[in-house]
Amino acid sequence: MRIFGAAAVIVLLTGPAYAQSPNINLIPEMQSRSPEEKEADAARDKAYKESLKKIPDAKGSSDPWGNVRSTDTPKTAAPAKPRTKTGSTTN
Repeated sequence: MRIFGAAAVIVLLTGPAYAQSPNINLIPEMQSRSPEEKEADAARDKAYKESLKKIPDAKGSSDPWGNVRSTDTPKTAAPAKPRTKTGSTTN
């Protein structure tokens, strides 16, 4: 009886996993592009690269709190003294 229960559990668990694997070919055979499509892609890439050249370079920092902060570096604290035990202890 336990064998049948274990087999039933395995069948119930493999059902959803089997349903997730599609029987559809998601990658159709690669089709070659026509010369017109290649020229159109080249023209599109050239226009894209030219438009990137028109974007100005970022100058300076874009930190909105930059003028609020001080330019001085924070002063470091004095080195901490080693801690000593307080109270009385007898050995």
